[in-house]
Amino acid sequence: MTDFYNEHVRPEAAMDFAELIDELLLIVENAKSMPLSSSVLVSRDEMTEILLAARDAIPVEVARARRLLAEQNELIAQAEREANALIDEARAQAAHLVQRTEVVRQANNHAERIVAEAQTQAISMRREAEDFIDKKLAGAEIVIDRVARTLAAGRERLQPKLVAVPEAVVDEVEPIPASGSDLFDQDSF
Repeated sequence: MTDFYNEHVRPEAAMDFAELIDELLLIVENAKSMPLSSSVLVSRDEMTEILLAARDAIPVEVARARRLLAEQNELIAQAEREANALIDEARAQAAHLVQRTEVVRQANNHAERIVAEAQTQAISMRREAEDFIDKKLAGAEIVIDRVARTLAAGRERLQPKLVAVPEAVVDEVEPIPASGSDLFDQDSF
């Protein structure tokens, strides 16, 4: 089993959480079956090593999600700075164009359009960033759920299966006497 594991596993640093789970599944699927049982033999050391690597990969995935969230916040802040710059530019242009009523009206319309476009763009960027983060978090949630189900299935496979004895067999067996005097004594014959 160790040869199979060594042939198929890449270095831990190169593997992400989902790949580690796939490796666990491969080991369980390719493990040798125990005779007359649905149980399989797997190496505790190999399984432990992969599970520890999976546990270590979770913080990496969380750190990755945090980085993405920080990038989203930076994009939003940048969009807000750009929107504020556009608004300031629109205000400055409007102040210089106050010569006639028509010029003022046109400047106000232009400023409103710029503000509306900037707000629309900021909202759109925020939604895109939130959708991106939501997809990443949903993917992590799916992986974590898959790990939980895989671990539960693995633990269930490792639990000993109790064999039920039919009641007819139990009824046919004579109980052992409680006192030692009723036992068969070979010397008495």
